[in-house]
Amino acid sequence: MSKQVSKVKQDVILQVRDLEVEFDTDDGAIKIIKGVSFDVKTGETLGLVGESGSGKSVTSMSIMGLLPKPYGKVTAGQVLYRGEDLTCVPDTEMYKMRGNRISIIFQDPMTALNPVQTIGKQLVEVLDLHHGQMTKQEKVDYAVGLLDKVRIPLPEQRFNEYPHNLSGGMRQRVVIAMALACKPDILICDEPTTALDVTVQASILELMRELQEETGMAMIFITHDLGVVAEICDQVAVMYDGRIVETAEIFELFDHPKHPYTQRLLSLVPSLDGKPKQTIQINPIDVTQFPEYQGG
Repeated sequence: MSKQVSKVKQDVILQVRDLEVEFDTDDGAIKIIKGVSFDVKTGETLGLVGESGSGKSVTSMSIMGLLPKPYGKVTAGQVLYRGEDLTCVPDTEMYKMRGNRISIIFQDPMTALNPVQTIGKQLVEVLDLHHGQMTKQEKVDYAVGLLDKVRIPLPEQRFNEYPHNLSGGMRQRVVIAMALACKPDILICDEPTTALDVTVQASILELMRELQEETGMAMIFITHDLGVVAEICDQVAVMYDGRIVETAEIFELFDHPKHPYTQRLLSLVPSLDGKPKQTIQINPIDVTQFPEYQGG
């Protein structure tokens, strides 16, 4: 585990408190998020870890105000950004805040990029929305600078190319550049390296660490890969069935996992002896039986 010594304690920039989310279905309302609470500190990375279906992405969509309407809605709790409850912010204000103060990177860059627009046009559109005071040439120069910052070779040439002309790793770098265009306070990364091969994944993680150190932004890193967690996170919140069942510093979690579900996750990490990774059957486990369970 190559994670460096934990950063100096910083101010809490985002507080999620007792968050509950429901989705309306043909069979009635189903509670997806069940009382989730965590803090995100400036300059640090919180890992949100759990198997598919545990509620990680729904939590991030709730923070961003991107729950599908009218089916998904926050029914209780708060999402406090610098003390302001985002669950009460009007849609017009959240529209201005997204991509500006809080940005998100999705797993598949091809779904985040418009296939019929050039890379440059899409970067400039972000600046049009949040930095209308810049001249057209200033926006172009700034966008090219962003491509260079995320280590895309020949950024002036790539500026005029389309997403399909780039490799998966390059496309993900473009998405990172778009997310960082307005220098956000918080960057949410929803499994941004899952679709990449191991070598490209390592370079993307290294890039994100460097950009975080340079800008001081906070990150929420959503993943099911504990190897990625060890590489980039300072704090970890383990999610299961819409709840956070354990929160700990990265070394504490790996060395002394307290919750049975966390222990089980760690036991399934592939070992050096080449044993195949097992799968977890989530439904049969009843988390309420665990003494550390954080209420519903």
